[in-house]
Amino acid sequence: MKLIFDKSVPGRRAVRTTDLALGNPIPIDKKMLRDEPADLPELSELDVMRHFTELSRKNYGVDTGFYPLGSCTMKYNPKVADLVSQFPGFADLHPLIPQLPGGEVMVQGALAVLKETDRMLSEICGMAQFTMQPLAGAHGELTGAMIIAAYHKHKGNKKTTILIPDSAHGTNPASAAIAGFDVKTVPSNEDGVIDVQALRAMMDDDVAGVMLTCPNTLGLFNHHIKHIADLVHSVDGLMYYDGANLNALLGHCRPGEIGFDIVHVNLHKTFGTPHGGGGPGSGPVGVVERLVDFLPTSVVCAHDDGSYYLDYDRPRSIGYVAPFYGNFAIILRAYTYMLLLGAEGLTRVSENAVLNANYIMTKLKDYYDLPFDKICMHECVFSASRQAADGVRAINIAKALIDRGFHPMTVYFPLTVPEAMMIEPTETESKETIDTFIEAMIEIAQQVKESPEKLLACPTTTPVGQLDETLAARKPNVASLGQSECPDA
Repeated sequence: MKLIFDKSVPGRRAVRTTDLALGNPIPIDKKMLRDEPADLPELSELDVMRHFTELSRKNYGVDTGFYPLGSCTMKYNPKVADLVSQFPGFADLHPLIPQLPGGEVMVQGALAVLKETDRMLSEICGMAQFTMQPLAGAHGELTGAMIIAAYHKHKGNKKTTILIPDSAHGTNPASAAIAGFDVKTVPSNEDGVIDVQALRAMMDDDVAGVMLTCPNTLGLFNHHIKHIADLVHSVDGLMYYDGANLNALLGHCRPGEIGFDIVHVNLHKTFGTPHGGGGPGSGPVGVVERLVDFLPTSVVCAHDDGSYYLDYDRPRSIGYVAPFYGNFAIILRAYTYMLLLGAEGLTRVSENAVLNANYIMTKLKDYYDLPFDKICMHECVFSASRQAADGVRAINIAKALIDRGFHPMTVYFPLTVPEAMMIEPTETESKETIDTFIEAMIEIAQQVKESPEKLLACPTTTPVGQLDETLAARKPNVASLGQSECPDA
């Protein structure tokens, strides 16, 4: 496919800068004019439409195909949630309105959404209250770590350390470090979960808290979680719940009831809103009752008459962590999703997610190494070590999936599994789609034995072929769209 500049023809136009009705030139601010003409492509409107339509067809999205990305929950997002977020009463609001005299009267609906989402998330997670401000999961982690720091400072505790398992998301230690803590890694045991004996040996008065993903990034639930919480609380530490995998527990287990004090929830993963990918996210943070005073300001509260207002009088608050009140349109989508499904529907979400993951694990474990052969939760992790012995690594299997019409799974994470392939089917995929993915994975495993050289050449169906990953990361050539133009093809 040619670049749009290569399609340019001198003198060709798609737009005229005149008022079509009156024939008058459109007024242009002189400050916007350049001394030299901008070097823009010259095309007709049809040329432009066809170019960008063709580009869009090269995109891969959840509306066009299956994403088996582990730990990312790339599921289909119901369009009704997008529709509600576009209602003029919400979409046309300006975020500064509440700060104007009497402005809160004009945004009662928006404040109600924030407050009711807080209450629903609190019920789901067993927390006392949530803040809607954090703009992503990692931002929620940082907010939670700041709350941990504020809690210990208020109590006069001289605590410096956060303990994090070796299977954690990489943002966990980063968030704790930014909040001012030293980070120590707790190893996993032979069952793939945090080693309780090692944790006990590291538990001392310096420990401010423990950050855990539950279930963990191997898709395994730690049955010793209550005992772990008791250990942490015995030194006045706090338990932090990384909610990236909450869709595995919805309706069946509330983090607050198994010992967690702080929770972040990835609304853009669990509750049917667009997942990150450079776009907006939302990572609300919930806390137990004794930590409510430390939540970011402002907090949505209710008057006696049932109307809502923003409370800024929070002397123990960690302050603002984001402008305004969070990514409101994402919160609104999650609010719609929760109302749409209700308690029974959210419970079925977790049941279907767990069923789909275990179905894949059972069907593929004869073809790929399974480091922990036990019932998983919403995702499963295989190892391509068997294939690597024949010269085909996890990255090659991932690229072979591209040629078969699938987005690759997560590879080389978690770090505790060599040649890791992390697969999360989510609850929204049908059995037919999952069966097609399983067939592709089996075909790849068989091809490793029959013609591995073909796998090593993948992908062969994409505009750009196989790259030198290191060189592509350090010296990207975004202009080379054709395989023949790519020096690393």
